[in-house]
Amino acid sequence: MSARIGIVTLSDRASAGVYEDLSGKAIADTLTEWLQGPWQAVVRLIPDDLATIERTLIELCDVERCGLVVTTGGTGPAPRDVTPEATEAVCQKMLPGFGELMRKKSLEHVPTAILSRQTAGIRGASLIVNLPGKPASIRECLEAVFPAIPYCVDLIGGPYLEGTPAAPKVFRPKQK
Repeated sequence: MSARIGIVTLSDRASAGVYEDLSGKAIADTLTEWLQGPWQAVVRLIPDDLATIERTLIELCDVERCGLVVTTGGTGPAPRDVTPEATEAVCQKMLPGFGELMRKKSLEHVPTAILSRQTAGIRGASLIVNLPGKPASIRECLEAVFPAIPYCVDLIGGPYLEGTPAAPKVFRPKQK
C-alpha cells in the first residue's frame, strides 16, 4: 500500500486562479525525487482562511489518512498568514524544532527569514509540516528537516517512508 501525503497550498490568489500554484508543485517534485517506493499526493489549494485551513488539515489527517501533510504559504507576519495558528489548533503536540531548523537554514540565504513562523505538529498518526510559500525556500527548508521526517512518522504510527539516494540522508536510530 502506498503512503498518502497531503500537499496543501495556502494562497488567496492562487486558489482564486490569479496565478499558478508553483509552491505545491515544488513540494511534489521534491518529494518525488526524495521518496523511495510508491506514494500518493493528496493535493489541496485553498485560501488563507483559518477555518478552511483547520478543516483541510483535519480532513487530510483523519479522513484521507495522510501520514505526512506538508503545507506551503501563510507562515509570514501579514494579517492573512494564519497557517501556524491553524496547525497548532488541530495538533495534539507541537514540534518547534522543525521551525527553528528551517529558519536557521533560511537565514543563510535571506535576513528576513526571521519573519517566518513555520512549525510542525502531530495530529494522531499524521505529521504536519508548515513550509514557506516561496518555491526555492521550500526545497531549502525540506532539505533541513527531511532527515527527521521518516523517523517521526514511524514514531507516531504513520507509513514507513524511505529516502532515495538523492535525498538528504534519513536518520533512524539503530535498533538494539
